[in-house]
Amino acid sequence: MQQERSRAQKKDEARNDWFILGLLVDQDEQRPWSVDELVRELGKQVAVIDAIDRLHGAGLIHRVDELVFPSRTAIRYSQIAG
Repeated sequence: MQQERSRAQKKDEARNDWFILGLLVDQDEQRPWSVDELVRELGKQVAVIDAIDRLHGAGLIHRVDELVFPSRTAIRYSQIAG
């Protein structure tokens, strides 16, 4: 049972990470985004903060105070994957 919850939690985390990263690299969207704006988009403050921490730790985003923006690596990946 614990393993199933863990798998489901990992899927939710990955979905949140992709959602946040997708907003940040979208050329038609603004850059940078504030943490509050991302929370309003996703609707879950803890999930957004956790996703920002994971993406920042992976080097895919930068954070300056309450502003978040994609790294050049994340932007380039979205260009070639896209």
